Amino acid sequence: MDRSMPEAPAPAPPETAMPAAERDRGAAPRRRAVLMILGAAGIFSVAGALVKALGGQIPLAQVVLCRNLFAIPALLPLLWHAGGLTALRTRQPGMHALRLAGGLLGMVGAFYGYAVLPLATVTALGFTMPLFLTLLSIPLLGERVGPRRGAAVLAGFGGVLLMTLPGGGAGGGLTGVLAVLAGAVGWAVAMISIRRMGTAGESNVTIVLWFALGATVVSGLASLPVWVWPSPGQWALLAGIGLVSAVAQVMMTEGYRRGEATLLAPFEYSAILWTTAFGALAWAERPDGWDAAGMAVLVGSGLYIWRREVVLGLRR
Repeated sequence: MDRSMPEAPAPAPPETAMPAAERDRGAAPRRRAVLMILGAAGIFSVAGALVKALGGQIPLAQVVLCRNLFAIPALLPLLWHAGGLTALRTRQPGMHALRLAGGLLGMVGAFYGYAVLPLATVTALGFTMPLFLTLLSIPLLGERVGPRRGAAVLAGFGGVLLMTLPGGGAGGGLTGVLAVLAGAVGWAVAMISIRRMGTAGESNVTIVLWFALGATVVSGLASLPVWVWPSPGQWALLAGIGLVSAVAQVMMTEGYRRGEATLLAPFEYSAILWTTAFGALAWAERPDGWDAAGMAVLVGSGLYIWRREVVLGLRR
């Protein structure tokens, strides 16, 4: 799912330095931002469940097409608010192309995973994105990875191995695991391109809409040779995927606009709770001990990297 967002606002002064009334006024936007992120994580999980409900009967290219095509109407108010078509002007076409390629790979990997793996497994494997982002930052951003960051990355991939052990929920779908991991690499590339465009002054609206338009065109062309005419029920699921994803994307953008990334990022991990619940209720999917251990290691590794790099500002 596309989760690009604008730069977070500067952190507020410590609450202890504020009068009580001002502190209360400052707490309300943060509470709203947290609720937005929690809601977005849950709604993105609904989109994943809708993809899984298709049962792999619709070609991936069509699913990606509908996810973006049906999302565009929900994103048009953002374009209007940003000044109309002038918001689509860009001086970063190469970075948009890289972001498009990475985002499409991410969607294809995740959607394939939803069709063949438990929902919670796909969500947990998707949390490898920060690990790949750390690795890719070496050649693409010229960063150095010290022993602590390197150990966290290795631990995270150890969590993946735990989930792929015989008897684990992902053990019978190695192709699905590899597809989701490839998708996580794609999202990491997309995040790096977004970071570069943001540094160059590109707006969030421009980034989001160019991706939606580009992904619609590319997936539309890819759908032509494999097109399967959906049933009315499948059309409803496809439309739901697009609309639900757009709502979640807007909620996440609004949350990060109102609150600090240092506060909000960990709440995205609540998606594992949603997908575990949806999988158990709709498909009787229950993580076993190896799956639960792998998920815990993955989430712990991601949170460790987040804390060192976002909260403490440490890069090694």
